Amino acid sequence: MENKNKILSIIIPVYNEESTLERLLEKVINLQLENGAGKEIIIVDDCSADRSEDIAKDAIRRHPSASIKYVRHDINHGKGMAIRTGLRSVTGDYAVIQDADLEYEPQDFNLLLSYLMSNNKKVVYGSRFLNPANKHSYTSFYLGGRLVSIFTNILYGQHLTDEPTCYKMFDAALLKSIRLRCTGFEFCPEVTAKVSKLGYKIKELPICYYPRTVGQGKKIRWYDGIEAIWVLLKYRFVN
Repeated sequence: MENKNKILSIIIPVYNEESTLERLLEKVINLQLENGAGKEIIIVDDCSADRSEDIAKDAIRRHPSASIKYVRHDINHGKGMAIRTGLRSVTGDYAVIQDADLEYEPQDFNLLLSYLMSNNKKVVYGSRFLNPANKHSYTSFYLGGRLVSIFTNILYGQHLTDEPTCYKMFDAALLKSIRLRCTGFEFCPEVTAKVSKLGYKIKELPICYYPRTVGQGKKIRWYDGIEAIWVLLKYRFVN
């Protein structure tokens, strides 16, 4: 069976997430993937100033049989650079990004991975907006995500409802072949633009979402949406 023993590489960018990291790592470590798939976990600590490093290393000690890699930046760069660092350690067949908070449910990896494996596809996104049970913490974030998605669809001929979603799953070879330049939150629009320009139509599937507030540690801001639109425009005309 060609789908057996496939590996999902889960890249977890971390920056000052001591309040949620332990629970998140337990969820990911204990996750049972379907279809005989295995997983490797790649934690990239973007120079956290809190207890994130200790928490990550403690999880590795407590789960010696799990495939977990830990990398730490000497200075803080941003989420995009953390993802790029994580990609250098990817050895799996598929790759996905997992934020270090608890806004997303790792069980949804099974839905996305099954789609890729069953349909021999290279990319799938998990949409927060396709699940009517989901709530959103701020109207501005909701509308901003919708606006970025509309711009994506106009510029790249996609039919996305949730371009800024964290849950973007790729064939690992495809993702590693893309020359990324991002350092911060612009990873999302950049990778979407470049995958689109390669001719891939991006399928979306509904996922769960449990939004946190700025007071709870949410880091993205309204101006990141403006930057996303600029990045989409830029990569429509340059590589």
